[in-house]
Amino acid sequence: MAKKTVATLRTSSGKDFAKVIRMVRSAKTGAYTFEEKIVTQDQVQNFFAGKLD
Repeated sequence: MAKKTVATLRTSSGKDFAKVIRMVRSAKTGAYTFEEKIVTQDQVQNFFAGKLD
C-alpha cells in the first residue's frame, strides 16, 4: 500500500509531495499518537518543527 501512496503523490504540475508522519505525545495521558499529513517537499522541515498545522 505504501508504494501506491508514494506513486500517487507525484503530479505533472511540478510540485512534489511527501507523506510525513510525526509522533506526538499527549500531555494528559502520556500516550503517543501519530500525526500524518501530505505536504509539499519544501514544507517538510516546517512540519517537523511544528510550524505547519
